[in-house]
Amino acid sequence: MSDTAETQRDPMLGRRSLLRGAALGATAPLLPAATATATASTSISASASASASLRWLGTSGWRIDVDGRTVLFDPYLTRFKTGLFDGAFRADTELSTDPEVVRERIGAPELVLVSHSHWDHLADVPYIAKSTGARVVGTETTYHLLVAFGVDPGQISVVKGGEVLAFDGITVEVAAGLHSRNKKYAYFAPGTLDTPPAAPPRTIAELPEGDTLAFQVTVGSGGPSAFLMGASDFSERAVHGLRPDLAMVAVPSSTATHHYVPRLLRALGSPGVVVPVHWDNFEEPLSEPPRRDPSMDLDGFLAQVHRESPASRIVVPDYRTVYGADMRPRLLTS
Repeated sequence: MSDTAETQRDPMLGRRSLLRGAALGATAPLLPAATATATASTSISASASASASLRWLGTSGWRIDVDGRTVLFDPYLTRFKTGLFDGAFRADTELSTDPEVVRERIGAPELVLVSHSHWDHLADVPYIAKSTGARVVGTETTYHLLVAFGVDPGQISVVKGGEVLAFDGITVEVAAGLHSRNKKYAYFAPGTLDTPPAAPPRTIAELPEGDTLAFQVTVGSGGPSAFLMGASDFSERAVHGLRPDLAMVAVPSSTATHHYVPRLLRALGSPGVVVPVHWDNFEEPLSEPPRRDPSMDLDGFLAQVHRESPASRIVVPDYRTVYGADMRPRLLTS
């Protein structure tokens, strides 16, 4: 879940709070798809670079393809309106999925990784799981919600952090994470579930965060290894030593987390490529160019990354671009 909603309304208590940022929905110029801050060496093999591809699905979502196999992370594609970027957030917005929009972008996934259970990460996962049979890896809360939505429990793997899972050449390391907090040190829809709800959730407020995970996905023996975040906070001890080739880092909306960028980059060993995510207006269709969430200081984040890890190459992603294993653009999709 984006921090933006957190400062709008707490659906559990019904309290209004200040809108985060000004002029919600305003368009900001998009930075180039690839911004080189320095020449960074990588350990990605040539064969992996040729066979692997990555596509940003908006928000924190990714599609990773290698040798005909597909892994999805936080695939939120329907992107329905909640009023979040119009200054009138509605926590009672009904959940919905557009099957055509989802099918257009997911391929034939065999694995779906879910960082946490807010709607902008989970809302399309029940449809994806039921229509493709893909295995879903997530928290206990994600498990209970998906079961309530009618997903076969046998498809869902519950993890807590610390697991290293082997999927026939694709390795998934699970790190316990933290959800980002707003300027009031709070976040939207907290809480966990230890049993499925009595009825399938109907609104976005009925999807609690349910703890947060990060994942590192490594393809084969030569990489790439991609660190994937769904929210802009982390457990320093949990991610220390992962040393990914690519780090998909959520942009923070506040300074509530102490020294977020330097601590994270240091813990990850100054990744060769840093890719900012979760900075876009995720209620605009993926068929349009990305528009910034105006409450996110993307430029400030990029400056911090460059200052703290000058050898890292920064790539600001685009929805339509297919990237290679080194996050260099291959082509634009229609």
